[in-house]
Amino acid sequence: MEKICHKMVAVNGINMHVAELGTGPTILFLHGFPELWYTWRHQILYLASHGYHAVAPDLRGYGDTTGAPTSDPTKFTSLHVVGDLVALINTVAAPGEDKVFVVGHDWGAIIAWALCLYRPDKVKALVNMSVAFQPRDPNTKPVEAYREIYGNDYYVVRFQETGEIEGEFAVYGTDRVLNAFFNYRKPAPLFLPKGNGLGISPDDPIIVPSWMTKEDLEYYTGKFEKTGFTGGLNYYRGLDLNWALTSPWTEAKVSVPVKFIVGDLDLTYNSVGGKDYIESGEFKKDVPLLEEVIILEGVAHFLHEEKPEEINKHIHQFFEKFSI
Repeated sequence: MEKICHKMVAVNGINMHVAELGTGPTILFLHGFPELWYTWRHQILYLASHGYHAVAPDLRGYGDTTGAPTSDPTKFTSLHVVGDLVALINTVAAPGEDKVFVVGHDWGAIIAWALCLYRPDKVKALVNMSVAFQPRDPNTKPVEAYREIYGNDYYVVRFQETGEIEGEFAVYGTDRVLNAFFNYRKPAPLFLPKGNGLGISPDDPIIVPSWMTKEDLEYYTGKFEKTGFTGGLNYYRGLDLNWALTSPWTEAKVSVPVKFIVGDLDLTYNSVGGKDYIESGEFKKDVPLLEEVIILEGVAHFLHEEKPEEINKHIHQFFEKFSI
């Protein structure tokens, strides 16, 4: 880990913290919620050792990246974040390297899909994890749809009111909240009823997942204690605005080569219609250059940390096809 270099890069009006290692074709790693650049530590070391330039930013609102107004959720649409990333690519890519490889997970996957829609000229190939492409429904706002399908306790709906869920999280402590998310393995949607949706107590002992160390949790905790959760939650709070702004991309296809990986215990894979969309051929219609779908058995949401060796090989094998 000490080999990884850290720097600040001015992009799109914010100061973005970036972790990077290695030389060669650039791979941009995009984290989700509640994650950081650190979620890619295994992949950075592996891909850098196999001839790639691994770059993992803290996305706007997260970690050591500063400058995004977390008090204003309207500054967290996919257009803002993709703008950050295009500027970052222009800064970190080698001279003459017009396109980069991209790897995304969770919200990082959503942003990666958006990057490929808005600026396919910047992406050589994509490995996306956990969140499949979600075509824009021109007739229904996302939060309205989630509320209709799952009800008011669904986590996306619960995240909408600024300050409310942050207040509930504060009762339990940052470390317990993070640990509860990391330990979630139910093959079902996540519900957070008011009062104690995470099902934890401030007095509960903290038992980290088998794929994490105490030091890993301490790193995440230290960063989220500094920033709070609002920056990450703003991505959810920008969903309906994001929908309104992206009408030009209704029915647009993702036109870059893609490999998609998901665990069979992932809450996203087990959402209403999730499996059917991935397996019925509809996914392939929206992502015509989808080359492979990998479903990992017995693996939950944080698959790149739970099964790093397997994920590393999947990423490497796919990108090697385009690195000649």
